[in-house]
Amino acid sequence: MKVFTLSTVLGLAAVASAEIFLHETFSDNEGWKDRWTVSSHREDLGKLTVSPGTWFADEEKSAGLRTTEDYRFYSVSAPIKPFENKDKDLVIQFDVKNDQSIDCGGSYLKLFSDKFDPNNFHGDSEYNIMFGPDFCGSKAMVHAILNYNGKNHDLKKTVSAPKDLFTHTYTLIIKPNQTYQVLVDGEEKAAGELVEDWDFLPPKTIKDPEAKKPEDWVDEAEIDDPEDKKPEGYDDIPEFIADPEATKPEDWDDDMDGEWEAPSIPNPEYQGPWSPKRIANPEYKGAWVHPEIDNPDYKVDNEIYAYSFANLGFDLWQVKSGTAFDNILVTDDIEEAKKIRDESLELAEKEKEAKKAFDEQEAAKEKDLVEEEEEVKPEVEQEEVVIDLDAEEAPVEKEEEPVKEEEVKRHVKDEL
Repeated sequence: MKVFTLSTVLGLAAVASAEIFLHETFSDNEGWKDRWTVSSHREDLGKLTVSPGTWFADEEKSAGLRTTEDYRFYSVSAPIKPFENKDKDLVIQFDVKNDQSIDCGGSYLKLFSDKFDPNNFHGDSEYNIMFGPDFCGSKAMVHAILNYNGKNHDLKKTVSAPKDLFTHTYTLIIKPNQTYQVLVDGEEKAAGELVEDWDFLPPKTIKDPEAKKPEDWVDEAEIDDPEDKKPEGYDDIPEFIADPEATKPEDWDDDMDGEWEAPSIPNPEYQGPWSPKRIANPEYKGAWVHPEIDNPDYKVDNEIYAYSFANLGFDLWQVKSGTAFDNILVTDDIEEAKKIRDESLELAEKEKEAKKAFDEQEAAKEKDLVEEEEEVKPEVEQEEVVIDLDAEEAPVEKEEEPVKEEEVKRHVKDEL
């Protein structure tokens, strides 16, 4: 049986200092509607439902929040226990299953502060973190976008997202020492320092605006050899010459064809336009390097990682619906996140056999349907035609001659 849905109660932690701020498993069917709010920003949002999808390894455990309408936006959110991650580890993790063979659509989530308005949730709503996979055509990548001072910054490293029909678990870990990890199915796909892999801060140094390259600076490494002279007659050598092997055809008629000329071929003695040899420049000083100074706009910030959280939501566009989200987890407990992830991965491993069984079942249904259609197809009975050669020829009835219009008028006149 699934863990209790939406674990936001105090004390749900492996150790005293660790907490789970949200663990949504959608295990109570329609109960999710009491916790999640569909945005009223627009009226044509796609509908969501809790479902394990078209095929699954475990109907109950595989149930997740699923998109159901093609070519639709989706905007839905839920409150989480308000918290700040300063001096704490932050783990954001969730499962995504695209059993519709997604072609173009987002599958990421967003985390918000307490200033978030769930009823007016839309694509431009300011968020703290956006994380998860995004697909369009051959492009399949994992976003990790962090907001800093009101501006969104995307991870500079490229993380590929699996593009198949099975469930995958995405994990983002941010630590107080301003390092991070991006995991896909428990495997590290990117890691490093926030200030190195996001452009949060301006560069530490900049080019000195007062410095200029000296006018007499020589940065040409080579020069023409002043001693090198062009040989006499060099320019008289033609690029092409008449082919000495060519002969006039025997059937060539000078009167009819004109004066014969041998075809041209490249001249082996032609060396192209002349240019003097290049020699090392004795006055070369090397490439001029613009001196740098400390950037006055650069300021160390050791709390880039720190946010205040109160809400989580999905703001998506999908061309083809069918994406399911499950096991949405926000916690400061890395070990608890691993435990939940391992359970998801164990279930996901069984999906391959479930998909194979589903395909075989669908193929059997299709075969049975074809056979049934063949059975109920009406047989066309051919009526036997018997020709009696001894039968007397039936008399041919004479066609009634059409009554002439004048005769009709005469009869009418007589009646009157």
